[in-house]
Amino acid sequence: MKPSMEQGKGHPYMEHCELSVVMPCLDEADTVGICIAKALQAISDAGVLGEVIVADNGSRDGSQRIAVEAGARLVDVHERGYGAALMSGIEASHGKFIIIGDADDSYDFSDVPKFLEALRNKFDLVQGCRLPRGGGCIKPNAMPILHRWVGNPFLSWLVRVMFHVPISDVYCGMRGFTRQLFDRLDLRCSGMEFATEMIIKAGRVNALMTEVPITLYPDGRRAHGPHLRTLRDGWRTLRLFLVYNPRWTFFYPGLVLIAISVIGYALALPQIRVFGAALDVHTLLVASLAGLLGWQCVMLAALARIFAGREGLMSLNPKLERVTVEQGILFGGIAIALGVVLIAAVVIQWWQASFGSLDYPQTMRLVVPGVMLFALGFQTMMASMLASVLKMHRSYSNRKA
Repeated sequence: MKPSMEQGKGHPYMEHCELSVVMPCLDEADTVGICIAKALQAISDAGVLGEVIVADNGSRDGSQRIAVEAGARLVDVHERGYGAALMSGIEASHGKFIIIGDADDSYDFSDVPKFLEALRNKFDLVQGCRLPRGGGCIKPNAMPILHRWVGNPFLSWLVRVMFHVPISDVYCGMRGFTRQLFDRLDLRCSGMEFATEMIIKAGRVNALMTEVPITLYPDGRRAHGPHLRTLRDGWRTLRLFLVYNPRWTFFYPGLVLIAISVIGYALALPQIRVFGAALDVHTLLVASLAGLLGWQCVMLAALARIFAGREGLMSLNPKLERVTVEQGILFGGIAIALGVVLIAAVVIQWWQASFGSLDYPQTMRLVVPGVMLFALGFQTMMASMLASVLKMHRSYSNRKA
């Protein structure tokens, strides 16, 4: 469903509009008029054909009327959420370049020309940076201490490490980008993590990015506090990181567990003593558990990577695309066969003992790895079948297109 739109004063449809300034709004009566005035003045001073759009998310304090009277074009957005408001506002915009910023007067829209200049210089995304690391400035009481010294630096560091994106302040709400880039990204997050999703996906498509230092001012609203919720939105951002990087979410933890399993088997099978402790069957059981969980994580990484590639969240992985369901079933079948052989060897010993008591410390050395191999093989076969289903989804979509 498309958002309903109300045309603001002085803003007829502009076919050759160069710049659109988009502000999300939810009960911002204290500040939205000030932000619009600054943005319009910046557009006028820059001599650019532009517009200001306020994407209202259901305000009840008269923000809509203030926005229209201040000269903005109003877009009513019924789906709640920071990202939902921005996406609807951007979709309704006319500009070749788009600059977004919050309507709480914490960002100075007089900085619009700095973003516009960088966009004109062929950058696809221009990120504002409030942190001193990137030359920015945070005024006293403008950002909570936890956000300034823990949240923002940590999440920005994770983006640089996990996605190799050179951004110092990933959560900064003021940024500019081309409409062409926005249309390519297929953004989906409706909440605060929208800003981070844009950065991650821009890195995925090799967008040309830069930063401009800006100043963060104290929130100008008096009627209510910030919409950002530290724990909820921080977790949603971290969750987004994990979704967009199966390697860190599943693959690396899986490798660690597999390594633990291998070390456990290497010590327990020959009954090596470690610091005087004899490692025996119980160690094999724990090592087997680690191996099963580790292999499951590796397979989840592969399935998540296939899904992400098929859904356009990431590029397709050529190696995974070449793996066939038959290869997976063959590999799983071999593991199951080896497990059956080990278990059968114990069954034969039991038969030879007339199904009486066995030397359990010795027979368990065959049963435990046998059961683990059987389970690994079965998991592999089932994962291969699921992978084939994910790949069939893509083929079906291609035929429909």
